[in-house]
Amino acid sequence: MKLYLLSQDVNDDYDTYDSCVVAAENEEEAKLMHPAGENRKIHSVFTWCNMPDAVQCKYIGEAAENIEKGVICASFNAA
Repeated sequence: MKLYLLSQDVNDDYDTYDSCVVAAENEEEAKLMHPAGENRKIHSVFTWCNMPDAVQCKYIGEAAENIEKGVICASFNAA
C-alpha cells in the first residue's frame, strides 16, 4: 500500500477540503478517493473536486503493513 498526498483547487471556498493523505494501491485509485472517506455520501460534491484529472497527487511513501486502504487525514476549511 502506498501513501499519497492529494490536493485540489477547483473548490476552494469555505466548507471545502483542500487536501488529504490517503493509502491506496496506485495513483489512479488514490485520485478517486474523497477526503470524507466513507462519509462522502453526506458531503456535497462542492466540498471536493469531482474530476479526478483535476486532483493533484503526490506519492509520499510506503504505508505500514497494518494500514488499510482509505483516508488517513484530511484538511477541511470550515466557515
